[in-house]
Amino acid sequence: MVGTDGSESSFAAVERAARLAAVCEAELVIACAYMPMRGTELAVAQDQLGSEAYQVVGSAPAEDTLRTARDRARAQGATTVRSVAVQDEPVAALVRTARETSADLLVVGNRGLRSLAGRILGSVPADIARKAGLDVLIVHTT
Repeated sequence: MVGTDGSESSFAAVERAARLAAVCEAELVIACAYMPMRGTELAVAQDQLGSEAYQVVGSAPAEDTLRTARDRARAQGATTVRSVAVQDEPVAALVRTARETSADLLVVGNRGLRSLAGRILGSVPADIARKAGLDVLIVHTT
């Protein structure tokens, strides 16, 4: 399983996971966590986007990210690819989805791992490595 947030760093992790899945002839699960906009933030976005406002409501942005990730995974040779948008913060979403899908390996990019904020406040890759309860591959993507 691999997590993506739509960043180039996370897409690099998707590609690495896809190559591993292809070699192992394994299913690749791609997960994207999202938190829907609400209240004032949503109203401002809808006002600015007009008829395109559906893009920030619900899981639409995550679904777009997953579509791109699936395409990139298939381009790397992964043949069995499943994707899931999960409403939650990233660490909880990825850890829960890894358990629910009985993942053998969780792949994430290293973005934020070496930053000052990441060292002080924690980062998604470090938190996942501590909380996942399964093997985690942190891919050098930055």
